[in-house]
Amino acid sequence: MKIAPSPVTLGTSGLGRGTEPGSPEEQAAVDSAVALFESAHTYVDTSNNYSEGRSEAVLGLALQRVGADAEPHVVTKVDEDPETRAFDRDRVLRSFEESCARLGVDTLPLLHFHDPYAVTVSEAMAPGGAVEGLIELRDAGVVGAIGIATYPIDEMTEYIGTGVFDAVLSHNCFTLVDRSATPLFEDARARGMTVFNAAPFGSGILAKGSAAASTYAYREPSAELLGRVVKMEEVCAAHGVPLAAVALHFSLRSPLVDSTVVGIKTERRLHELNELMAIEIPDEIWVSIEEIQATAI
Repeated sequence: MKIAPSPVTLGTSGLGRGTEPGSPEEQAAVDSAVALFESAHTYVDTSNNYSEGRSEAVLGLALQRVGADAEPHVVTKVDEDPETRAFDRDRVLRSFEESCARLGVDTLPLLHFHDPYAVTVSEAMAPGGAVEGLIELRDAGVVGAIGIATYPIDEMTEYIGTGVFDAVLSHNCFTLVDRSATPLFEDARARGMTVFNAAPFGSGILAKGSAAASTYAYREPSAELLGRVVKMEEVCAAHGVPLAAVALHFSLRSPLVDSTVVGIKTERRLHELNELMAIEIPDEIWVSIEEIQATAI
């Protein structure tokens, strides 16, 4: 099934983290979630394990306020059992049920198989494996499409090679300074899959800049990568354009990407995102960026 997301999908991994039910902090998170649903962006993306379930719980409260029209705009992911690490067919069905209960929905337009590190591809694809559960949910009509959302490119390539999945979501692997997901996305595109590219800012450095204590893919960047970021910052500064805008538009303009997933947990960050989207990037910047990237080791 081919789904039709907007250019940006709003990620909510940090939404509701550390909040208590009924607390002022939870109410603030719900207010932010309402703004996400009322925005022009099609999908709000969450997961069973985001913020230990609080992301889904907050989104569920927001859906109660926004109304049923917003329900088709939330997508989530199934996760391994947090205690036993089980990730088979039964766990997929339980994870789906837990998510629907928190969100207050019966169906989902898209359900991702999330970070299946506890099982091999062969185990996931075997009878009684996790993928069997995903297919059951899709065949039953309670899930419109199924996707694979994880990190190792090689493993993701194996999953999409099965021909089972409708969508793929990769993070930190298709950015200004890392193009390692290119073959994966090309393969997915050739198969007619929907491609989600998450973390266009590389988990920090391409948004905050080289001067900040930023990470790339949740790790300290190498000196070589940091050097490329500095050169890209200089190019952007010469044209009066923020590096963050260029990092975002790199993904938005790619013919390989259907939707770019950006983490948003406050209304202020939503406004900042929309401002970055509205910035026009001169063609000269892309030429310089590619020249810098060509020097990567």
